Amino acid sequence: MRIDAVFSGGGVKAYAFLGALERMEEQDLQIVRAAGTSAGAIVAGLIAANYEISEIKDIVLNLDLKRFLDPPPLTKFIPLSKWGFLYWKMGFYRGDELERWLYNRLADKHIYTFKDIQPEHLKMVVSDLSLGKLIVIPDDLESTYGIHPDQFSVATGIRMSAGFPYFFMPKRLKGKSNCESIIVDGGLLSNFPVWIFGNDPLRLKRPILGVQLEEEDDVHHRQISNALSMLRAFFSTMKEAHDARYIDQSQINNIITIPVEHIEATDLAIDDQTKRRLIQEGYARTDQFLDFWPR
Repeated sequence: MRIDAVFSGGGVKAYAFLGALERMEEQDLQIVRAAGTSAGAIVAGLIAANYEISEIKDIVLNLDLKRFLDPPPLTKFIPLSKWGFLYWKMGFYRGDELERWLYNRLADKHIYTFKDIQPEHLKMVVSDLSLGKLIVIPDDLESTYGIHPDQFSVATGIRMSAGFPYFFMPKRLKGKSNCESIIVDGGLLSNFPVWIFGNDPLRLKRPILGVQLEEEDDVHHRQISNALSMLRAFFSTMKEAHDARYIDQSQINNIITIPVEHIEATDLAIDDQTKRRLIQEGYARTDQFLDFWPR
């Protein structure tokens, strides 16, 4: 059965997607179009590049996430300089290693720009802080920045979507007026863009299946007792409010929700046992969902 799929953000918790994809493949569900935010954009990009599910699992499980920790070289000699980079560059890590890894994996399948992907087969969300706008790549590239998608790197788009604020330095993109925009993680404005194919007539041809990672306590009242907890609640509210408003009742029946334990999205040092547990949870939740999915 042919479907379209949308994947939420979640950082390293996205290992759960591997289990979900494995179970979907066992049920002969073929993903035609894929979309996502942040880590979900990475998964969507690999799918759109025509990687088999087994290949994606092999690539991700053999990946040393710590390679993406790429602070400016100066911090090796002057450790305190990282705070200067945080202030002036707005992040601890450059994100170049992540983009390089994405570029190489996509190049292995001869994917470089959006010209190399079938139209509408890959979409991702980024947040333009300078314009105060949610941007869908590649849809909004030409109208907002005067960039034709055929000339825009898919790896760069995914890196932008996965640019976790303050962790990775934001990307910069010049607009039509030659003003520079600061681009960060799409999850800031829409962590689960299940709406992204909403106005497309193709949605009538096949189901849109959403796969959402959700902290087990997300639906509970948050305890806010200090500035740090308020900042965390602030970011969580921004991520969730937009998506909750735009998920209608018909979409709820097509969403796989995978509860994840308390794992920091940017904990690139998670152990293999935690990765396997996330994969198993993704598989189990998808199995339960598909047993009752009306299709």
